[in-house]
Amino acid sequence: MLQIDRLSHSFKNGSEVTAVLRDISFRVHKGQMVALLGSSGSGKSTLLHLMAGLMKPTEGDILIAGHNIVSMSENRLAEFRRHHIGFIFQAYELLANLTVRENIELPLVFQSVQPSVRRKKALALLEQVGIPEKAELFPSQLSGGQQQRVSIARSLITEPSVIFADEPTGNLDTRTEEEILAILKELNKALDTTFVIVTHEREVAAQTEHILSLRDGYLITERQGFAEASLTGGPAIAIT
Repeated sequence: MLQIDRLSHSFKNGSEVTAVLRDISFRVHKGQMVALLGSSGSGKSTLLHLMAGLMKPTEGDILIAGHNIVSMSENRLAEFRRHHIGFIFQAYELLANLTVRENIELPLVFQSVQPSVRRKKALALLEQVGIPEKAELFPSQLSGGQQQRVSIARSLITEPSVIFADEPTGNLDTRTEEEILAILKELNKALDTTFVIVTHEREVAAQTEHILSLRDGYLITERQGFAEASLTGGPAIAIT
């Protein structure tokens, strides 16, 4: 579902070049939930932006559902993202002047889906995230955990190939964090949707099937307490 091949990225500032990601390769299969773990400066935010099609890498390829997003034009990439990529933000990113239901429906508005179809799908997703009674309220009337449930529902409404969650519990207390992670795990299993969760918290990463750690731009894979470093390139690391 997600294939990263020999990905590297550098930022230029005049004549100075700073390498942020170095020769990263891995694969995530359909329906898996994987954590991308790293501290500040590890490169995880850059990798997230590259995988989500928000930036172009210096080198390498990114395939989602068999499509190489690196070679796409800007227009084609924008269209692809609308249909194949879902995003869950740390700060929820809900529109204050829209109701909960309208926020969830918004991605389908851009796809010109009929209002009755949008409404039906939004209400069904609100059931799945456990707050059907909040449909006609506004974001300001919800708690942080409830707003994140709305963000999760919105990310799912287009039935994307993969969902990237950027520190999805970063603004939540411990109890609410546990509730949100439980919802993500339930949805992952029920919908067979691929999730990549970006986090700096090992406790959050431990809730996923597999952990990919980034350290100084290099990839390390971790499996149930064992770690294998990939510091000098080599074959892709298949998450199985």
